[in-house]
Amino acid sequence: MKRIGIIVVAYNAASTLAQVLDRIPREVVPRIDRVLVSDDASTDSTYLVGLGYQQLSDLPLTVITQPQNLGYGGNQKAAYRWAIEHGLDVVVLLHGDGQYAPEVLPDIIEPLELDKCDAVLGSRMLEPGGARRGGMPMYKFVGNKILTRFENAVMGMDLSEWHTGYRAYSVDALRGIPFECNSDGFDFDTQIIVQLHEGGKRIAEVPIPTYYGDEISYVNGVQYAADIVQHVVRYRLHKMGFGTGETAFASTAYELKQGEDTSHGRLVAWLAARQPCRVLDLGCSDGKLAQELRTHGHEVVGVDVAEHADACARLDRFVAADLEHGIPPEVGDGYDVVLAADVLEHVRWPERLLGDARRCLGPGGSVMASVPNFGHWYPRARVVSGRFDYDRRGILDRDHIRFFTRKSFERLARSAGLSVRRREAIGLPIEVVDRGGESTSAHSGLGRSAKRLDRAGITLCPTLFAYQYLFEFEPVPG
Repeated sequence: MKRIGIIVVAYNAASTLAQVLDRIPREVVPRIDRVLVSDDASTDSTYLVGLGYQQLSDLPLTVITQPQNLGYGGNQKAAYRWAIEHGLDVVVLLHGDGQYAPEVLPDIIEPLELDKCDAVLGSRMLEPGGARRGGMPMYKFVGNKILTRFENAVMGMDLSEWHTGYRAYSVDALRGIPFECNSDGFDFDTQIIVQLHEGGKRIAEVPIPTYYGDEISYVNGVQYAADIVQHVVRYRLHKMGFGTGETAFASTAYELKQGEDTSHGRLVAWLAARQPCRVLDLGCSDGKLAQELRTHGHEVVGVDVAEHADACARLDRFVAADLEHGIPPEVGDGYDVVLAADVLEHVRWPERLLGDARRCLGPGGSVMASVPNFGHWYPRARVVSGRFDYDRRGILDRDHIRFFTRKSFERLARSAGLSVRRREAIGLPIEVVDRGGESTSAHSGLGRSAKRLDRAGITLCPTLFAYQYLFEFEPVPG
């Protein structure tokens, strides 16, 4: 049996705390390992009520009071740390004001006991009309619906309610997410859903009754709405590559760019037009680009600093090497194509790496490369506005240590003994809008319009609108 704990977060709940504890179903008590009442430095006698109840109850009850007010989210953090320290398997969150019914605890706990999910949300919206019949004010009902729909659209989820405070979590799931980084306020509950989603945790919903009585609400509705909108939008931007990226903690920083108009898509098209040949893929990462090339009959040898999961299965051969020190001799030579897709901006001496690539070519071979364009309007705007900083992905990727414009990169290639055979400007990867959300934005009317506008900009002024440049180089004779 799983070790189940109940956490009752309480603030100025002296008049309701005992009734909440009384309402815990008797049939579920033998399955409860621990019950914690965490009083958040209340100004009334909540803590004393809890201590008095502890003396008379058969519940495995622990009552604590925080030395200072931690806030709704801060109190949860302290309680979840307590659950982890005491080796619990499942933890249920109850409110000391009685707004959520302890009577449905068996329904909340069951999916976690059966390992059907990692978190359970008690939803007041699953039963049509139930929330209003239970006394939820119209303005809260409408706000809940609007915000939930917005959050689902941004996150690519399908929850009936984001704003319930009746929850249960697998303690293992809590260990796997950075909940300590969350707000100490009421927006904590939204942030932890975002983290569960990012961590690939399974979330289930069960219907719960709605009850609104005389409890005092400490939530500033306008500020709460602004905070949760900020959190989900920030997460989506982090998934797209903008900003610091800490909310997208479980996502890989490097992903194959999907779509025919992306740099990876165009490089595949270039190589698909050739007869099967030998390709050396520098910075091959997990080998997904190489896998695409192999479907066209090419033999692909990959080089990267470390072997990623499944990389060897997607390559003909893998060589582990730090390209900062050049191409290792064991990769051999005589390649028809040396491919440097999104790799040269990550090394300090890209001209030296291009020189090594040139020496690896066989007769008639070429070097294909893609590099970000620092002359694009986005980094220009960041610099002019005085807001230059690194992003998680994209042109200002925090791992980029060299920046290029079209002219500076062509000059660098000439110093490595290469001349331009062809060049192509690539626009914004509109597809990244769908990272972490619904996969419809890039193909919507707005997405198609954005693509057309971006292509028009590239035609008129490629140095300003090209997001990346693709090059095919050939060795300069002699």
